Amino acid sequence: MDFAVLLVICVVVVILFASMIAILSRYRKCPSDKILVIYGKVGMDEFGQPRSAKCIHGGAAFIVPVIQSYQYLDLTPISMNVDLKNALSRQNIRINVPSRFTVGISTEAGVMQNAAERLLGLKMIEIQELAKDIIFGQLRLIIATMDIEEINADRDKFLIAISKNVEIELKKIGLRLINVNVTDITDESGYLDALGKEAAAKAVNDAKRSVAEQNRDGEIGQANAQQEQRVQVAKANASAIEGENKARVAVAQSEAVRREREAESLRQATAAEAVQSAKAKQEAYYAQQEAELTRAELEKATQKADVIVKAEIAKEQAEIAAEAEAEVTRRKARGEADAIFARMEAEAKGQQEILTRQAEGMRKIVEAAGGDANCAVKLLIAEKIEELVALQVEAVKNIKIDKVTVWDNGQNSNGKTSTANFISGMMGAVPPLNELFKQAGMELPELLGKEIESKTESEVLEENID
Repeated sequence: MDFAVLLVICVVVVILFASMIAILSRYRKCPSDKILVIYGKVGMDEFGQPRSAKCIHGGAAFIVPVIQSYQYLDLTPISMNVDLKNALSRQNIRINVPSRFTVGISTEAGVMQNAAERLLGLKMIEIQELAKDIIFGQLRLIIATMDIEEINADRDKFLIAISKNVEIELKKIGLRLINVNVTDITDESGYLDALGKEAAAKAVNDAKRSVAEQNRDGEIGQANAQQEQRVQVAKANASAIEGENKARVAVAQSEAVRREREAESLRQATAAEAVQSAKAKQEAYYAQQEAELTRAELEKATQKADVIVKAEIAKEQAEIAAEAEAEVTRRKARGEADAIFARMEAEAKGQQEILTRQAEGMRKIVEAAGGDANCAVKLLIAEKIEELVALQVEAVKNIKIDKVTVWDNGQNSNGKTSTANFISGMMGAVPPLNELFKQAGMELPELLGKEIESKTESEVLEENID
């Protein structure tokens, strides 16, 4: 019993699972680049009539099994070349209109329904051919209602007319016009190339037509005169001659008119060309003038920039060089001053040290002399006496005498001979030792001898020589 219940439950579960899978498999999502078309029994439209299909762009829908089915319409744009040739314009001139059209299935509600009804199941190439046929027909219709000047010069008007007429027809089968690109329009007759010369050509054609009419009138008059001449040869010779003259006059007049009109046409064409040439030259002069002014301004700005910038750079360089030179001078002077100060400070310290040592030595000498400064000086002089005497002797020693001639005439009033006077004068040139001490503010110590009041040192020396 339990096994049977379990089996039933399993069967029910399998059935439910299969049903769910079947239901989910009928739920279709519509991609953004496609249109989901559901057909079969899809309900009624707004007029109460059965709908042929239901179109969905975006979203999803459940496809009822058995009574409904579905297909997709591709929204990929279709690009095609539509090279219309020998299309007859309103002027009865055949032209070639090469163009490129881009169409696609419309997503508009009513137009999508048309696409579902007329394009479902067709391949892309078939849809392209169908659209191309419609475009060819509408292009011919539009060109037949327009002049070549409008088609060639006013492209916007031409494209608006194409968009308006072509799109209306394309919507009938579910398509929409995305883009139109019309390239160069040509004609076999060369009409487009002759549009610039239309005025001159028209004048020439009018002149030719006038000449032809006058020639025709002349020929008719001549034929009538000949006919009248043949009928009444004898009777109307004068009339025939008069008719011929009139005909010749008419021909001459018509020729004059023709030449006058040709000259007028030539004059107008020449004047138009001269006016256009003058305008072109004037525009060229204006353009050249603007260019020259611009070039002058540019040259002025360039020269100004070169001079000012170079002057400013030279000024800055001079200032920097001057600052650098001044800084070098300042540093050099500071270094020399520091060196002089250091040298003088060292010399001062050395001199101070020497004086300090000398003072210390003098102090010790004074202490050695028992505190008597005079005795200390005498000790120093006694130490230097040998050098002083040597200096005094050197004064006489360095005198160079090549030859001395003496005329000795005996003793003078003082009892001295000339030779003695010469020797004493020479020795008198040497400063006495006691005089040196007096010049130094000192007195000769007694140990070196006392000054003789009655006789000078030079006199004593002279006596010793004698």
